[in-house]
Amino acid sequence: MTAHVFLNGEWLPAEAARVSVMDRGFLFGDGVYEVIPVYSRRPFRLEQHLQRLQHSLDGIQLANPHGIKEWIGFVTKLAGEAEWEDQSIYIQVTRGPMAVRNHAFPKVVRPTSVIFAEPMTTPPASQREQGIAAVSAVDIRWLRCDLKTTSLLANCLLRQMAVAAGCVETVLFRDGFLTEGSASSIFVVKDGVLLAPIKNHLMLPGITYDVILELAASHGLPHQVRDITEAETRSADELWMCSSTKEVLPIVTLDGKRVGADGTAGPVFAQMYAWYQEFKATVMRAE
Repeated sequence: MTAHVFLNGEWLPAEAARVSVMDRGFLFGDGVYEVIPVYSRRPFRLEQHLQRLQHSLDGIQLANPHGIKEWIGFVTKLAGEAEWEDQSIYIQVTRGPMAVRNHAFPKVVRPTSVIFAEPMTTPPASQREQGIAAVSAVDIRWLRCDLKTTSLLANCLLRQMAVAAGCVETVLFRDGFLTEGSASSIFVVKDGVLLAPIKNHLMLPGITYDVILELAASHGLPHQVRDITEAETRSADELWMCSSTKEVLPIVTLDGKRVGADGTAGPVFAQMYAWYQEFKATVMRAE
């Protein structure tokens, strides 16, 4: 579905874009990525996504092959020329090809940079109105989840658990505490207070996570950023998942048990969703 791909400084038809079989991203998952939502051809929170990209690159000791102004130019160009008004733009940077397969970094690094767009796939209204089902699992991922790396096999396995159970997401716990979802941030609402896990090396610093906390602060919604126990999560009045492409969705069942008193999308979610849409519209108009 992608018409054109930016590959190492060149715009190519998707079918002509090729990388070496010796690319470390292919062999080792040695790379990082970002997914940027685009509404009406305007990238949402682009600079924040690029800052997170830089954090991930720093974390794997890979120099950024482009400056922030270059990245903004590439993304803006693609957003303006892709065939869809609403898109998700994918950026990936790997450590590039090597002469011989070797775990150690090559002495000369030639990063591979890729950008492409896909149509934005937003959740159906039924998921927002009726809520979604989730399962839970022990967080089996590595200890640098704050880096958005392409090594996502554990996330894929965890997400597949949800798919196999007819659910949308897998909520993860490590040592008795909530971390995040297999591909989302997770929020808890208890007694009218919004609870968010602390940003640390065990979870991705979500862009949508930040927006939700900013909206809670600006609208006076009581909120706390702290460690959240598994027991608190399971006894929540409301449970949400959020991501750049899913925005905010209510989780109404966890492991087959209702969330809250009646297992429906709650009033705090409804208010946050309205605030989020208003904020998004305001930002898009301003840009």
